[in-house]
Amino acid sequence: MDQKAVYICAKWQVKEGKLDAVLQLVQQAAEKSSQEEGNLFYEVHQSRSDDHTLVLFEGYKNADAVEFHKNSEHYQKVVAEQIVPLLENREVILMDQLF
Repeated sequence: MDQKAVYICAKWQVKEGKLDAVLQLVQQAAEKSSQEEGNLFYEVHQSRSDDHTLVLFEGYKNADAVEFHKNSEHYQKVVAEQIVPLLENREVILMDQLF
């Protein structure tokens, strides 16, 4: 299995009127995800030009750690079930560091 670190950039466009709910939920997700053994970092950023645009930067030790994260109970219950329905649009990019 590939043991290189994997980085994720997720851009979330939050539905009008749902920002406060998403911010509360993503804080829970960030706390739980940061505690995962394979997590290197989990950062949530907000666009300066559009409050409803959030960008998440995440780092994981390897592809297995990403799979563990995506299948974790908190990801499924908080992100997949509660946050995703509050988003207008969601783009997720998995990346490898080149240099």
